[in-house]
Amino acid sequence: MATATAPVDERIATTSTLTRLMKRPEIGALVAAIVIFVFFAVTTDTFATPAGSSTWLRGASTIGIMAVAVAMLMIGGEFDLSAGAITGFTGLVVGILTTEYGLNIWVAILVSLALAVGIGVANAVLVMKTGLPSFIVTLGTFFVLQGIDLAGTKALIGQVAIQGMADVPYYDQAKKVFGSALEVGNMTIYASVFWWIGVALLATWVLLRTRAGNWVFAVGGAQQSARQIGVPVLKTKIGLFVTTAVAGWLVGMLLLFTTSTVQANTGVGQEFIYIICAVVGGCLLTGGYGSAIGAALGALIYGMVNQGIVYSGWDNNWLRAFLGVMLLGAVLLNEWVRKKAEASR
Repeated sequence: MATATAPVDERIATTSTLTRLMKRPEIGALVAAIVIFVFFAVTTDTFATPAGSSTWLRGASTIGIMAVAVAMLMIGGEFDLSAGAITGFTGLVVGILTTEYGLNIWVAILVSLALAVGIGVANAVLVMKTGLPSFIVTLGTFFVLQGIDLAGTKALIGQVAIQGMADVPYYDQAKKVFGSALEVGNMTIYASVFWWIGVALLATWVLLRTRAGNWVFAVGGAQQSARQIGVPVLKTKIGLFVTTAVAGWLVGMLLLFTTSTVQANTGVGQEFIYIICAVVGGCLLTGGYGSAIGAALGALIYGMVNQGIVYSGWDNNWLRAFLGVMLLGAVLLNEWVRKKAEASR
């Protein structure tokens, strides 16, 4: 008499190491980063040198800080198109308050931080209370901030760029925090690189090791279901929008105290680059899935390609074409990985 075979519990099914790696959202960005580094290191004489590496790391760092914050927001199911404008806005606030009105530089920095937090809260409340897509709400915020940056700055100081920051009292103190650099042999590592690494690690810890991280994935994957099981949706969304705004403030401070100046158009036009870096790093446009480390790697890819094209002597306009291909490729790859992961459950 044949005996019936007990069904195998899918919860204890074993999976190979390769399969587990392929399910990680950042694995595609890691492979792409390695390939791009090797390509430009082989085809150019400057890219992999200490001086060359310093340049593209610096460029990737400020993009990376914003990409990590935007990735968290995308995992939570939202977008923020005002992120780039906040960068210029907060830098201008500090510049105007210190150079024109003589405010203590640290007080001015705190004022700009408070304004950034206020913008983040306003974006979140508008999105949640009106039910409008965050794309539309933050697009409106973007235009408001851009107008303030241009018209407001010109009305107050008669120009659209801040000058004389280096002469402000205690400027050197703030520069040590936001604009200093570490010399390691022939390589210069800017403070923004350390901030970038710290932000990426902190965001990864929050997403993977805290209750708040679980809330982020829950509201992005199924907001209504998350609310029904007790997830504080409004609180989580406010936290995500504030995180993005604070990241914009941080990048604004890094740029201001590295270059000693800021212009009204600083950060404008970078919004979609942040989103591209997040998508390349494994974030789905539909929310609920992604990685902070992946977004940091996406920014690294952007920084390497941006500078690698220069070192190769190519037309800079090829960067836009590359970004388009990279975005489409990442979306297709992420969708394929997601489907394979669902099929293997």
